[in-house]
Amino acid sequence: MEEARQRIQEAQQSLARGDPARAANAMRAVLHIEPENTEALYTLAVALRHQRLFPAALQTLQDIIASSPNLGRAHQEIGYNYIAIQNLLAAGAAFERAVNADPSLVNSWKCLAKLYADSGNQAKLASAEEQVAFLSALPPPLIAVISYLAEDRLAEAERLCKHFLRDHKTHVEGMRLLAEIATRNKVYDEAEFLLESCVEFAPDHRQARIQYANILLRVQKFVRAAEQTEVLLAELTNGEDGAADATTFDLVRSLHGSACSGVGRNRDAIACFEALAKAHPENHIFPVSAAHVYKADGDIDRAVALYREAYRLKPNHGDAYWSLANTKSYAFTDQEIEQMISAVTDDDTLDNDRIQLCFALGNAFETRREFERAFDYYAKGNALKQEGTYHSPAHLQVRIDSQIAVCTADLFTPRHGVGCDAADPIFIVGLPRAGSTLIEQILASHSRVDGTMELHNILNLAKRLRGRDDASGNSIESPRYPRILGELDADYFRRFGEQFIEDTRAYRGDAPLFIDKMPNNFFHIGLIRLILPNAKVIDARRHPMACCFSGFKQLFGEGQEFSYGQAEIGNYYRQYVKLMDHWDQVLPGFVLRVQHEDVVDDLEGQVRRLLEFCGLDFEPACVEYHRTERSIRTPSSEQVRQPIYRSGLDQWRNFEPWLGPMKDALGPALAP
Repeated sequence: MEEARQRIQEAQQSLARGDPARAANAMRAVLHIEPENTEALYTLAVALRHQRLFPAALQTLQDIIASSPNLGRAHQEIGYNYIAIQNLLAAGAAFERAVNADPSLVNSWKCLAKLYADSGNQAKLASAEEQVAFLSALPPPLIAVISYLAEDRLAEAERLCKHFLRDHKTHVEGMRLLAEIATRNKVYDEAEFLLESCVEFAPDHRQARIQYANILLRVQKFVRAAEQTEVLLAELTNGEDGAADATTFDLVRSLHGSACSGVGRNRDAIACFEALAKAHPENHIFPVSAAHVYKADGDIDRAVALYREAYRLKPNHGDAYWSLANTKSYAFTDQEIEQMISAVTDDDTLDNDRIQLCFALGNAFETRREFERAFDYYAKGNALKQEGTYHSPAHLQVRIDSQIAVCTADLFTPRHGVGCDAADPIFIVGLPRAGSTLIEQILASHSRVDGTMELHNILNLAKRLRGRDDASGNSIESPRYPRILGELDADYFRRFGEQFIEDTRAYRGDAPLFIDKMPNNFFHIGLIRLILPNAKVIDARRHPMACCFSGFKQLFGEGQEFSYGQAEIGNYYRQYVKLMDHWDQVLPGFVLRVQHEDVVDDLEGQVRRLLEFCGLDFEPACVEYHRTERSIRTPSSEQVRQPIYRSGLDQWRNFEPWLGPMKDALGPALAP
């Protein structure tokens, strides 16, 4: 390997000295030993072009593209060859592929600018010239960072970008690139801080503001995201470069639609997505985006029509089929099932589409009571999804054990009542698919309670308190959060509680109480007690196998990585029960447990129990919850718009022959 690297460097030096034949011979020697060495193939292709051996050079480059289709340099080199043989159309296509793969390739942008100028394509010429000017003004280290990002070399990109920022602390483009690296590494709080700083230092930096709006959407800070997209829309609407910014305008309008949907401005969201669909009738994404909002509003017929329109535009668009399945009421036709099966096996179907198709097919065959075929597709979808996700049972164990070790009676007793005294929030916690949406709908049907959504505020606070733990063993075994809860002054808890009330106000109506239905808040009940001691917490519980299997067959939009394996989800449920038992011991009476099966068997009795716990008078509307009209953004939205039914309680038993690993993982949690 080291010898090959040295020979490649020598060949590059030969090229610089004007001796391409010597360089080519050296690379052939390397490739004889390492025939798939991409750098040797690339250097050979350059040497062949310098020898004017264009067909051989192009064939070598096609060999590279076959294994590395996103290597921008290879596409650029193809463009150079086509320029040399005067195939300008092919050259332009190659340079466009080059900059799509690696935006840092300034020479490709320069070639494109000349080609666009010669062909009279003024719109593309303006964009290419803008990129040339941008890259020409950029410090060389940041151009290298862009190139590293294009090749997904995140560690090298981060190291170089941080080194540059040590001497240029407020360089906006450097900060923006570091934020992109943090986003790809899923360090969202760091990305958000960097982009907020970018917007503050350079309010006119459009790309930074777009990136900031994106990260705010990702962490579900919808109010702030809507504020940013409104600034961008005003700027683009009132600016003089509207024609040149058509693509940017569409991007911003799409972001604005998502932000509006997040804050419950559904009419505005639908207006955005339908305008985009009208402007781009061939685009399969916009109908799905609009359909999601219609579904949340309860207009299921309109949503279904738009999902079907999306797969007509792109027959292997997995999201359209999975969204139909995710209505929980749609029955696929024979033709649709055949289309999905064909798409799953099609080599052109992307991995994410294939995953969605598998889950949709599982649903389709389950509806037809073909349970073995259904399970095969559920299992395949989960296996494919698990390949691209990360879940660590060991890390989960540390999270659970650290909460139990820190959040003891000794922590809570001297801090009784130190937080914000507001009694507004009702937290519904538990595992996904455990009946929390039904409880939310029951409570939100009360005149004194607003339903909202799965709010991320408590999770974000926990992340802030956690910070970026050191990579040392002590940090892993004893993370900063929740340990820091025992170190903070009492006043912090009051301020955190007040901030929670203030930050969530945008999601509420006029009712005195509101619901936060984020299931993962079960990790943070100790934190909730400290910052909001008068809040109510409801634990939505369901039969372990019913809950776990329902999670296993559900494809979640984001998060819940534990759900894509039978053993993983069984272990997660067991750990959840362990932590909830701890909260019962150290905070007696703070959490009300509601068993889903009990709600089904005795609806009115459980409704009265819920209302009494929340300090609310009985209202008949809570029993007739299915008549309540409100926006619901969870997979169970259609189910809770129907009267109570028992048919879903034991669906898991149809799959029992294949659920051995789940049972084994649940272990004691299965005991009655």
